[in-house]
Amino acid sequence: MMKRTFSWLSAWALVSGLLMVSCSFPDEKDDTDPIETGTIQLQFDNIVGNQDLQLDSTRYVNAAGEDFTVSKLNYYISNIKLTRIDGRVFTVPQDSSYFLIREANSGSQKLTIRNVLTGDYTGIEFMVGVDSLRSVMDPSQPGRKGILDKDTGPTNEEAMYWDWNPGYIFLKLEGASDSATTANGKYYYHIGGFGGRTEKTLNNLKTIKLNFPGQKAIVTTSIVSNVLIQADILKIFNGPTQWSIKKSSGVMFSDSSKIIADNYAGMFNVKEIKIN
Repeated sequence: MMKRTFSWLSAWALVSGLLMVSCSFPDEKDDTDPIETGTIQLQFDNIVGNQDLQLDSTRYVNAAGEDFTVSKLNYYISNIKLTRIDGRVFTVPQDSSYFLIREANSGSQKLTIRNVLTGDYTGIEFMVGVDSLRSVMDPSQPGRKGILDKDTGPTNEEAMYWDWNPGYIFLKLEGASDSATTANGKYYYHIGGFGGRTEKTLNNLKTIKLNFPGQKAIVTTSIVSNVLIQADILKIFNGPTQWSIKKSSGVMFSDSSKIIADNYAGMFNVKEIKIN
């Protein structure tokens, strides 16, 4: 029975492995051609429309005319890939490709990616959330430690894991609003769902692909490019499907979470690239 239960995950793992092999640079296997690597930095800047996000202070207004403040914003960035000018893709090794962005922690918003093959890069791809293979991995395995440790890591401190419905919370947005229908005037949106552990369920994993408009991220042994990525959380409310705090002030593991996930999939854009 267990073999049948996990068959779809096993198949997905096989396909993923083949894809990762196909994305390898040809010269990575050539011992006669020395491989040079460098560093690239990704800076995430959370904004609300044309304003910088300020926790527990500034009041914002969404497209439904509802005011709101933000007390917490956390989200996972994972499975990072970089596209070179020649079209080849550099895949950041899995164990080095999980980050938890926290608005309350400025240090968490700057990601340093080392050992990147040198070259000119024109785009980036990443996932918002924690993929299914990492989610079903045994908690004792190294791949579930550090930023993904639900008991001792930042995941635990920020409560970014559901024990009652095992899985990571991909994005957590909380705050207050005069339009909230809860007794304390708070709203909360905790979005997760990787597709199911023993059977297929909600899948709110979102893959984001961004081009570097008019600029290149240059990676050499001495030059470090800093890619500034803005995340406009107003689009969580004003996305493809307008979201009303009054109509739904609290969302966790429910069908409506897909609307929020679809909305925040469009909140990212590359503002600029700085060369250091």
